[in-house]
Amino acid sequence: MVTRQRGRPRSFDRPTALEQATMAFWEHGYETTSVSDLTRAMGISAPSLYAAFGDKKTLFEEVVEAYVLSYGAYGGRAFAEEPTARDAVGRMLGEAAHLFTEPGHPPGCLVISAAVNCSTPEVEAILRDRRNANLAFFEARIRRDVEAGELPAGTDPRALARFSGAVLQGMSQQARDGATAEELAAVAEAAMRAWPTGEAGG
Repeated sequence: MVTRQRGRPRSFDRPTALEQATMAFWEHGYETTSVSDLTRAMGISAPSLYAAFGDKKTLFEEVVEAYVLSYGAYGGRAFAEEPTARDAVGRMLGEAAHLFTEPGHPPGCLVISAAVNCSTPEVEAILRDRRNANLAFFEARIRRDVEAGELPAGTDPRALARFSGAVLQGMSQQARDGATAEELAAVAEAAMRAWPTGEAGG
């Protein structure tokens, strides 16, 4: 007995379609990107989108995961490869100045900008939790450096982590407002001058 394959095989490249969806969400944010916008950007029909990716929210979750492992991986690399929190944050902000403004994709950071004007609680939570996880990671690394004597004993790890996150988020918005790589690099350098110095890490 011959078993017939149900449905037709996909006529599109899934990674390419996911990349095109990433660009759409990155440019317009979650809320204002409609399913018709996505199908037009991805070059597929709505039934194909639902069959391959699920609904809009599920597609967005996959987009965020892919973004973090590709365009957004610079921060994790900096913390993995640099010897101190100060070096890691300095590198992260410096690389963000270029990533947020380089041609070939929308300006800024998808995880930051996609939340603007978002009224879908589940999506807000996804992005907020990811940003808060980054802050917690920054704080833990800074705390270890304080304990190791790389930063002064009076350093407030939570405040310094939030400061670093606020600079990164502000750079993303300024990139969307037209700031250049050079202008954002100057912001990154100014931010690092605000880091504590003294008996350690000076």
